Amino acid sequence: MKNNNLIKIVRKLILITFGAIITGFALGSFLSPNDIIDGGVIGVSMILSNAFKLNLGILIMILNLPFILMAWKKMGTRFVLLTAYANIILALSTTYFQEIHATNDLLLATVFGGIILGVGVGTILKSEGSLDGTEMLSLIVSRKFGFSVGEFILYINVFIYAVAGLVFGWESAMYSVLTYFIGSRVIDSVMEGFNSSKSVRIISDNSAQIGEELIDKLNISVTYLEGVGGYSGLSKELIYCVISRIELPKMLDIVKEIDPNAFVSVVDVHEVYGGRFRKK
Repeated sequence: MKNNNLIKIVRKLILITFGAIITGFALGSFLSPNDIIDGGVIGVSMILSNAFKLNLGILIMILNLPFILMAWKKMGTRFVLLTAYANIILALSTTYFQEIHATNDLLLATVFGGIILGVGVGTILKSEGSLDGTEMLSLIVSRKFGFSVGEFILYINVFIYAVAGLVFGWESAMYSVLTYFIGSRVIDSVMEGFNSSKSVRIISDNSAQIGEELIDKLNISVTYLEGVGGYSGLSKELIYCVISRIELPKMLDIVKEIDPNAFVSVVDVHEVYGGRFRKK
């Protein structure tokens, strides 16, 4: 048990190190040299760094420190220590990469900076760490004042990008918003995974036959669930299974061939653990 916990911690530290380094690469080599900012504490740090010629990496770490301490009781010791470690690595890597300018093209800096930033931040978040005190603050403020976490972060970022427009110019602010949008989408992809699996629910009067065909022809597991029709009041047997995106068309053909009137619901699945759901 202790060995397993140690392996998990080491794995998280490796991922956080990787995430912080490439986040520093995005900030130092793509965004900061082109006056394109991120949201939250990092965005505030970039504005102050530009205005007062301060070290960006160190500034991010200093501004995040109060939020890290604030999160101690709310998020636990492990989260705080991993977050502190992530911020230290980010400070070092950002300082190093500020000497390496990847491109002066604003569009390239926006797109690739946003993608790299999103991969880095997403990797850290998935490893139970954080780089931005805004999210920690939003958890506390949302409980006290009734804002949702998303609303609070949105309000903060609108203010930050408005200030960025005054400091760097409105064109730069618009590129910054685009970077934030790209980064957010990439973070979601990293957090949720790139799994292309689908969960499928099938309601049919021939559920047993459909289930047998799916097991035989697709080599997948199916689960039968009991249900009651809301309109008819009759008992219904539902089939539940998880399949790959490639297998979906073949599965639909099997269902339609047996029961053209079957009801099929397909939902994206981001992560799957256990079970035999893919063709071997």
